[in-house]
Amino acid sequence: MNKKRIILFSFLLAGLHVTSWSQSYQKTDNGIKARIQGTDVEVQFYTPQIVRIIKAPAGSTAMEKSLAVIAAPQKKLRLVIGEEKDELTVLTQSVVVKLNRQTAAIRFYDKNAALLLKEKENGTHFSPSADPPLYDVVQTFQLEGGESIYGLGQHQSGVMDQRGQQLLLKQNNMQIAVPFFQSIKGYGVLWDNNSTTHFKDDADGTSFQSEVGAGVDYYFIQGGNADKVIAGYRQLTGEAPLFPRWTLGYWQSRERYKSQYETNEVVRKYRELHVPLDGIVQDWQYWGEDESYWNSTEFGNPRFPEPKKMVDSVHDHHAHIIISVWPSFGNKTKIYEAFKQQNLLFGKYVTWPINENVEVYDAFNPHARDIYWSYMNKNIFSIGIDGWWLDSTEPDHFKDKESDEAYQTFLGAYRKVRNAFPLIHTGGVYKHQREVTGNKRVFILARSAFSGQQRFGTMMWSGDVVSGWNVFRKQISGGLNLSLSGLPYWNSDIGGFFSGRNYPGGVSDAAFRELYVRWLQFGTFCPMMRSHGTDTPREIYQFGAKGDWAYDAIEKFINLRYRFLPYNYSNAWEVAAGGTMMRALMMDFPTDKKVLNIDNEYMFGKSMLVCPVTDSMYTSRANGNTAVDLKTIKKQKLYLPAGTQWFDFWTGEKLAGDQEVEKEAPIDIMPLYVKAGSIIPMGPFQQYTDEKKPDALEIRIYEGADGKFTLYEDEGDNYNYEKRICTFIDFEWNDKARTLTIKDRKGSFPGMLQNRTFNVVVVKKGNGTGMEVPGKFDRVITYTGKAVTTKIP
Repeated sequence: MNKKRIILFSFLLAGLHVTSWSQSYQKTDNGIKARIQGTDVEVQFYTPQIVRIIKAPAGSTAMEKSLAVIAAPQKKLRLVIGEEKDELTVLTQSVVVKLNRQTAAIRFYDKNAALLLKEKENGTHFSPSADPPLYDVVQTFQLEGGESIYGLGQHQSGVMDQRGQQLLLKQNNMQIAVPFFQSIKGYGVLWDNNSTTHFKDDADGTSFQSEVGAGVDYYFIQGGNADKVIAGYRQLTGEAPLFPRWTLGYWQSRERYKSQYETNEVVRKYRELHVPLDGIVQDWQYWGEDESYWNSTEFGNPRFPEPKKMVDSVHDHHAHIIISVWPSFGNKTKIYEAFKQQNLLFGKYVTWPINENVEVYDAFNPHARDIYWSYMNKNIFSIGIDGWWLDSTEPDHFKDKESDEAYQTFLGAYRKVRNAFPLIHTGGVYKHQREVTGNKRVFILARSAFSGQQRFGTMMWSGDVVSGWNVFRKQISGGLNLSLSGLPYWNSDIGGFFSGRNYPGGVSDAAFRELYVRWLQFGTFCPMMRSHGTDTPREIYQFGAKGDWAYDAIEKFINLRYRFLPYNYSNAWEVAAGGTMMRALMMDFPTDKKVLNIDNEYMFGKSMLVCPVTDSMYTSRANGNTAVDLKTIKKQKLYLPAGTQWFDFWTGEKLAGDQEVEKEAPIDIMPLYVKAGSIIPMGPFQQYTDEKKPDALEIRIYEGADGKFTLYEDEGDNYNYEKRICTFIDFEWNDKARTLTIKDRKGSFPGMLQNRTFNVVVVKKGNGTGMEVPGKFDRVITYTGKAVTTKIP
C-alpha cells in the first residue's frame, strides 16, 4: 500500500471525515457523482462492503426503481474521498473504489490495497435500443487470469466455473437467468437489469450486455468468502424465509394424478407400506380437459367432485398437498374474464394440446396480482391447500416468439422486464398469502427465478429435463451455480421428467430403475426431495416390493432423509439467517485448487460431502434387452478436499484429505463422507416429519478437529420464528480434551421439549455408522436446558 492510501485509511480508522472538493465531481451522502467524457457516473456505497455503480449518457433518463434490490443505502456511512490528478478515490474500512477521471473506468480494491476487479478501459457502451429513449448497455470487466467465477443462475452445461462461457440470460424452461456472479477472490457482481442479457467471458474481457436499460447499473459486493458474498447479496435483495419443516420430508408427484381418488390412494398406499411421505403434488387439469377452461383455479373436472374432501383426506393421513397454478388462463374461465375486462392480459399463450385461446396475465400490474390471488384464495387456498406449484413462471410458450418482446405490460414493453416476471409473479402470491395468515408458511415451487426471488418463499426446480445419465450429472452443477447466485432452494425431477425418450419401457426397464435410484439418492441431499415425471409412474410400489433391489434402495434413502431431519432443519435455519445448504466445494475449500471446477461433488450443509453416482454400473443393454448384474460391486472415484480428514459415513473409516479415493458403490450406497470436527444430530425413523417427538436424538461426533453445531427448533409451520419464538442449543466438541459441551438452551416456543435425551456416539470404524442405530452409545445425556459437559475417553 502506498503512503497516500495508508494516510487515508488512518484518517478513516481515527473516525475523521476527509473531504476534497473539485469542480469535476460532486460529493453525495453515500459517495460521488462525476461527468466524464459525456458519461454521468455515480459511486454510491450502500454499506462499507457494497458499492453501487451507475453510468449513463450525460443528462439521460434517470434509473428506474429496481425490482430486485430492496435495500436502501445506509445513512451516515464513514467515507474517505481523495482526489488525485488522474483518479478519484472513495473508500471505507472494507473497500477502495478508484474512478479514472479520463476514461470513467473503475477499479475495486480490498482494505489491504489488493486489486479485486477492474472495468476494462472504454468498456462501457450505450447504443439505441428497441425501446427508446432507453439503451442497449454493455459493461466489460477484466478479471485476473485463472480467476474462477460462479453463479449466473442455472444453466445445464455441466460446468462449475463460468470462465470462458457465453450465456444467454433469458428465462426459459431449464434455464434460470440470474445476472449475478461471484469470484473465488471473495467478491460478487450483481448486474441490475431486467431485460434479456448476454454474458460473455473471453480474451476481450468479462461482460454483461443488456438489450434494454437506462444505463449501466451494478453492485460490487466485497465479502472475502462465498458465504459473506451471498450474505451481502441477500442484504441487497432480501433474506430467504424459513420453509415449513414438512417440506424437508419426501414428496411424491406425477404428471398427473387424474382423480381425487388417485391422489388420495397414493398417500394411503405409502402409509400402508410404512414408507415415509410428507407431500403429494396435484398437477394440471383438475380444472377439466377442455382447454378453454385452462387454469381456471377451480375444480371443474368431474373426477374431482369433492376437492375439500380430497385435501382433508391428505391431512388426515398426516401429509400435505400443493397444487399446480399457471400464469395463463383459458378464455372461458371467470378469472380470464376478470382480467380481460380490465385490460390486464398481455400475451397469447400456447398450451397442450395446442390451444390459442389462452393468455398470460400482467403480473407487473399490482391490481392484476390482487385479482390472481383473489381467485387462488377463494377456490384453492380456502379448502386447505398447503402450497403452490407455480408452473411456467418464465412464462414460456408464447404464440408469437418473434414479437412477444413488444407486448405491453404495466411497466412498459415486455422486453424491458421479461427476466423479472418470475420474481414479480411469485412475489404477488407470497405477499398476499402472508396478508391472509401467518399460521401457514408460504411454500412456492417454481420453474424459474430472478435476482431477489429467495425473499418470496420460492423453491426452484430445474425444469422439464430428459431422463438420462448425462442430463442427470448436469443437474448438479446447475443447482450449485443457482445456489451460488444467492438463491438457496433448488431441486430436480427425480428420474428426469421425460423418461419415454430414452426409456420407453419406463419402470419395467431395469436401466431406468437404476437411473431413478441414483437420481433419488442425489435428491436425498437436495433442499427438496421430490419425485416427478411423465411417461411412467414413479411411486415406490411401481418398483416392486420389499426384497426387490430398486424398491429397497429407494426405501433406504427415503428413510435416511428423515434421519437427517434435525440436521437439515437446522441448516434451513442457517439459510434463513443468510447461509447456503447445497454448497459447491469452493465455498468451504477455496484454497484447494483441485475443487474449483469439480461438478459432481458438493457439501450438504457444512459437514456432509456428497458424491452422486452419475454413471450406469449395474445394467447394460444389448439386442434391445437390459441385463442386470448386481453381484459385481463397482467403485466410484471421488476427491476428498484438502485441509481436513474425512469419515466414510457408511463404515466410519477415517481418511486423509487431498486425495482421490475409490469407494465401493453397490446399488444402495452413494458415497457420503463427513468432515472431521462435525457434530451431526440424527432423528428417529418416522413416517412423516412430526410423527415422533425428537426427545431422544442421536448426536454423532466425528473426531479429529474441534467442532460446533447449533440445533435449531421451532413450531414448524408459522412465522413466530421471526419474533425469535424458537430455540437454539449449541454443541461444542473439544477434540484435544475430548469433551462435549451442550450449552444452555436459548429461547422457547409453545410445545417445546423441556427435557430430552442426547445419545452420543463418537464415530469410528465399525461402531454403528450408516443407517443403523447403535446398540450402545458412548454417552447418554439427560438434558434439561442447562449446560452440561461430558468427557469421552
